[in-house]
Amino acid sequence: MSFNQEFDQHGAWRKQFALRLRLLAEWLTDHDLMEPGIRERLDGLHAQVKNDKIMVAFVAEFSRGKSELINAVFFAGYGRRIMPASAGRTTMCPTELGYDAEVPPCLRLLPIETRLQPLSLLDWRNAPDKWERIDLDVNDPKQLASAIQKVAEVRRVTLDEARGLGFWSDEAPEDNPLTAADGTVEVPKWRHALINMAHPLLKQGLVILDTPGLNAIGAEPELTVSLLPQAQAVVFILAADTGVTKSDLTIWRQHLSVLGEGKESRLVVLNKIDTMWDALSSPEQVQLQIASQRTDSAEILGLSPRQVLAVSAQKGLLAKVHRDKKLLEASNLMELETALGVDLLGQRRKILSAAVATGIQSLRVETTRMVHTRSRDLVEQIQELEGLRGKNAGVIKQMRLRIEQEQADFDASGAKIQAVRSVHLRLLKDLFAMLSATHLKTEVAVLAKALRQPGIKLGVRRAYDHTFDRLRADMHKADGMAGDIQSMLEGSFKSLNAEYGFSLQAPSPPQLAQYAKDLDLIEKSHLQYLSLGNALKLANPEFAERLARALMSRLRVVYDTAVNEVELWNKSAAAQLDAQLRERRRNFTRRIEAVSRIQQAAGGLDERIRELQTHQVKLNLLDTKLSELTDHLMAAPDEEPAEALAA
Repeated sequence: MSFNQEFDQHGAWRKQFALRLRLLAEWLTDHDLMEPGIRERLDGLHAQVKNDKIMVAFVAEFSRGKSELINAVFFAGYGRRIMPASAGRTTMCPTELGYDAEVPPCLRLLPIETRLQPLSLLDWRNAPDKWERIDLDVNDPKQLASAIQKVAEVRRVTLDEARGLGFWSDEAPEDNPLTAADGTVEVPKWRHALINMAHPLLKQGLVILDTPGLNAIGAEPELTVSLLPQAQAVVFILAADTGVTKSDLTIWRQHLSVLGEGKESRLVVLNKIDTMWDALSSPEQVQLQIASQRTDSAEILGLSPRQVLAVSAQKGLLAKVHRDKKLLEASNLMELETALGVDLLGQRRKILSAAVATGIQSLRVETTRMVHTRSRDLVEQIQELEGLRGKNAGVIKQMRLRIEQEQADFDASGAKIQAVRSVHLRLLKDLFAMLSATHLKTEVAVLAKALRQPGIKLGVRRAYDHTFDRLRADMHKADGMAGDIQSMLEGSFKSLNAEYGFSLQAPSPPQLAQYAKDLDLIEKSHLQYLSLGNALKLANPEFAERLARALMSRLRVVYDTAVNEVELWNKSAAAQLDAQLRERRRNFTRRIEAVSRIQQAAGGLDERIRELQTHQVKLNLLDTKLSELTDHLMAAPDEEPAEALAA
């Protein structure tokens, strides 16, 4: 099955799950079960599935056929090249292709001059008016390709300008661009490009990252320390006739082998196998040469041979455009698409399904607890009313007075419940302070200062190690603080359950220690810039400044994610307490109303007991239906979602 077909299935699964969630929300609302805490969980699950993005990053040295491969896999349906893929350097700036329904189809380009300002790429993303925008006609392949050609634009600048932008190094002249007769040099016109178009795959959440040469002078640090680590899959392209060259190996070691512990999400493509189709060699000999290159490349890069594929992107694109099955088979392009589809999407769906299953289970526990609370209250009311059989009006009046007194006592106990909230919020305040942007900035200040000092930065590695040691210690300390808050919650909830008959259960605490692993990955992705080989590049104040901004931007993402998890945990605990307080107050109101009706009408007792028993049967049915609906949400995606919701 091709990548496109696999992605279609993945998109259909996400859409169907979103439909099931919406129908579940309607069912919960219809049966008065949509409490704020439950709504928040549903909204979170819906956003998680709807906004799930799969980024595939294409990485290569210049002239490896990277853009042609993107054209062949994703855009052959246009019948022509969409990404610029001529000889020489075509992708001069990092280019992201994705889809945002709230933005019209367009190409947005960030001027290279923004490098001179103290803002990260993340900051610039939030300033859309600073980007040059070109509208795209996705139904006109010629206009589309012509507009996207702008990512290859360059401009000529003076040496001083090139130095300021990071494209000229006096310490490493061998890496500098060629100087023209007038003393100017060529640099990319754009720093970053965002392409928003309603391609079927992009609409389903695919994001394609096309990168320029990562080890070229002027390479954007944020690309390697922020964007690449976010990619769910990385496709590294080599030339089939040369295999792993020295520059290829440098890119692999410095930028790709440090992305994470597992290498399953990385594929290596030996491109341009058509250059090895030699008329003087038999097909068998050619295949043996290709197989040998695959084996050697896998061994050099430390990968399984099955992760190294040999293709011809150009012939594959040609075959798709002309519907030439024989040439398509010879290009081996479908083998790559299958690997992307099975390995990438299969792995991604497992991760997403597991996360969704956890969320649905939490939703079920919370909703079931509410149903059981109501059921228990009904049982108590029935027993209470059955105790009135044969009693006179005085006894019934006394019961009403007793219920009203219980209600008054419960209302007066609000101070104790508020005290629980106050302690919880005070402890949370300390935890949020530990994870705040202000605290993070303070922790990174020494490293940032070391990076920004002029000249060779001799002490920067030490400052770097100390900073990440402190950040990891902070994250483990925050995890311990969350554990203490959890213990306090469990104790408080147990006390409230015993005193007021609640069924409170502290939600699972956030696992903040896991974010220490994210810090490890960030640390590894930055180490390349602290080596002796990069000492001269790091001595460039503009480069060091961009590196410091990229580091801070990536760390902020980790800390913000941790804060979001703590907030969800806090809201879940608060919503549960609020829900049971509301249920208890409703219960008092219902009990008083029942006794009032009995006081006002003879025979009202039996009638009210029958009503409560009917409600009890309905609640039992609700409980069964809830299990059925949540089971169905986690079931196979090819089932019809509407059937199980026909109530």
